[in-house]
Amino acid sequence: MAARAGGNSVPPAEVEAVAASWMLEFCCCCLCRHFGDGCLAEFQRWSDVAYALINGLSKIPAHQKKTVYLCQLLIRIAKGKKLECHFENYKRISPLESALSFWTLLEREEIQLEKLHKDIRQLIQIQSVAVYMENGYFKEAAEALQRLFTGSESDKPLRMKLAIIIKSKDPYVPLLQTFSYDFLIKKIKSYIELFMKGNESNFLLQAATKEVESQGLGAIIALQSKAVNADENDKENLETKQRPHAGGKLEERTAVQSLNGLQNVEKHGHALVSVRKRQRWTYNEDLKLKSGVKEFGVGNWTKILVHGDFNNRTSVMLKDRWRTLCKIKQG
Repeated sequence: MAARAGGNSVPPAEVEAVAASWMLEFCCCCLCRHFGDGCLAEFQRWSDVAYALINGLSKIPAHQKKTVYLCQLLIRIAKGKKLECHFENYKRISPLESALSFWTLLEREEIQLEKLHKDIRQLIQIQSVAVYMENGYFKEAAEALQRLFTGSESDKPLRMKLAIIIKSKDPYVPLLQTFSYDFLIKKIKSYIELFMKGNESNFLLQAATKEVESQGLGAIIALQSKAVNADENDKENLETKQRPHAGGKLEERTAVQSLNGLQNVEKHGHALVSVRKRQRWTYNEDLKLKSGVKEFGVGNWTKILVHGDFNNRTSVMLKDRWRTLCKIKQG
């Protein structure tokens, strides 16, 4: 039976379309919030809801393009380190490469965030290459590089630097460490904050808030939320957790500055390495190093690094430590 408003029949399909539009906007807000909070389980749950709603659209309405693109972007960024996940028919396209296509669509929808757009674009490009290299897929990293850049002159400095890094087969060079996956996540969160501020008038969100307030559930939910958040701190997070060190703030500031001029990134990167606190080698790391040398041979430090579980080490550090171990053995 058709719904009625003011005595006139309203086509059910139109009513459903409006309701679905509200649901999608609410879903996007939930995705943004859980991405920002690092709640993986809740983010995954709302990702499934978003997919169902988006797949139900025969055509994306103009006013919802930004919402759809952002949902697709966040889902792919969250899976950025998982090369086994595929979002495109062409299986060689990684999650981050797929994310870049939706970021490009988002850029076309707004013009006032040009600086943030450029930063995030470059970070996605860098990490698309870095993820392949971290897994030892250097050929695939080179292929991704060809797909990521269109040959524009403005992209040439970054494209050339990444090509040199791929040839070096060292996934722990300063550029990749500075423009890390964690830094990409942080920039995406900055973008999300701006998006949420512009969407505070979401209909379902406001209606649900009023309902909670009217029932006096706000205080109870706030207490439950605190307990859940405390528990979530011990669970798997959307971003890779790293213990901050003495040079943490300097790294972040340098990264932001060098995104403005990638031609200076090597200089900044080496400066970052020099301020890092010297880490003592653990007994387990020594065992892994010896095992790696036995398996891959002396000199294959990058292979040993990629296949071993070392704590913030570089191939140069592995080489120096091996020399030290040899001297200790001879002494």
